[in-house]
Amino acid sequence: MSEGSLEAPMRHPIPWQDPEFYDEAKLDEELRRVFDICHGCRRCFNLCDSFPRLFDLIDDSESGELDSVDSGDFKPVVDACTLCDMCFMTKCPYVPPHEFNLDFPHLMLRYRAVEQKKGKVPFAARQLTRTDRNGEIASKISGLANWASKCGNSLTRPAMEATLGVHRKAKLPEFTAAPFADRTEAPKVNKDAPAYGRKAVLYATCFANYNNPAIGDTARAVLARNGVETEVVYPRCCGMPQLEQGDIAAVAESAKATAQDLKPWIEKGYDVIALVPSCALMLKFEWPLIEPDDDDIKKLSAATSDVTEYIVSIAKDEGLADGLSALDGGVTVHISCHSRAQNMGQKAAEMLRLIPDIKLDVIERCSGHGGSWGIMKENFEVGLKVGKPVARKAGDAGAKYVLSECPLARDHILQGIEMLDKPTDGIEKMQHPVEVFARAYGI
Repeated sequence: MSEGSLEAPMRHPIPWQDPEFYDEAKLDEELRRVFDICHGCRRCFNLCDSFPRLFDLIDDSESGELDSVDSGDFKPVVDACTLCDMCFMTKCPYVPPHEFNLDFPHLMLRYRAVEQKKGKVPFAARQLTRTDRNGEIASKISGLANWASKCGNSLTRPAMEATLGVHRKAKLPEFTAAPFADRTEAPKVNKDAPAYGRKAVLYATCFANYNNPAIGDTARAVLARNGVETEVVYPRCCGMPQLEQGDIAAVAESAKATAQDLKPWIEKGYDVIALVPSCALMLKFEWPLIEPDDDDIKKLSAATSDVTEYIVSIAKDEGLADGLSALDGGVTVHISCHSRAQNMGQKAAEMLRLIPDIKLDVIERCSGHGGSWGIMKENFEVGLKVGKPVARKAGDAGAKYVLSECPLARDHILQGIEMLDKPTDGIEKMQHPVEVFARAYGI
């Protein structure tokens, strides 16, 4: 038996349709096997809060070992996992193909799937996962919705905390009155660009569609400047919110339906671009593990790129269109966990370095947000603590642009900067690196 694996991590399909997957005795047996290995290693102590909770649980037990820890005390460990995949991708020496066969995030997912099957996911949590329904309603009453969700609203935010469990101080994304997928006018394609002839479908994602369509608008404009013909398609959410709650069946249904919707575009030679890294991760990696025998999902996975990844590929393969100009004020970019989990390198940083004379600071560490996890009442303060090193570094850099490939992480970072009593007034509103790249093009 080897001490640790030096080979690239690989993942097994998720056997969510096997009845044994939901067998609580077998689940407990696997939890204890994995937790005992983690206890003996502890390389992940500085990642998410799952590992400190696990190690404290063991250290404070009667024997100081896992054998004296009650299985009923495992839930806080599971609840702290944000499915960021950083332990699997960057820290754990015992992931497959090592014989220990550890996949901590997918084991936490299995625990949540068992809870979901038993009806233990709270009503409020289930409602928060319905991003399309929520976005469709909120976009129609965006003014009222944004007023109600605004930090400091002493009327609505305490009520939201009491009913939905969303911390009253957590910054929530605003909603747009004009969803990205409803915008039919396409920018003029530059026929003189080296990459002219490329065609791509922009998978809008629920965030770019309902919350910040500027990400989609600027991405589309940058691609048009570089000769890429684009279409916007948004059949439904990628299912990451449902995955976080263990509703794998709902994710599978969404994956199969979306793969069917995008199949005609792929067959016509279009690439697929996801505008948010969590969604790119789902299309590229999680969906094929949930439905490993679906050929359409496999083809969609192979055709999908993150938006920054796609722009970098143009720069490397054909070359970019002229027109990029220097920006004043400096840029700090956060490489999100779900970008890192795609194993594609620091594509946002690579893209931004294409801007002439750019002053760029790169932060590659968890922001502490973790999807919907970081906004919840029981997690918000912990999330700020986890993300404090990121906030401190971003605040000290003093850049005009503070960005993240994950827009939610970016706003969480700004909250962290504010709580360190550092100024944020001079930071531009832009969230995503592609927005700044567009500005460098004068768009």
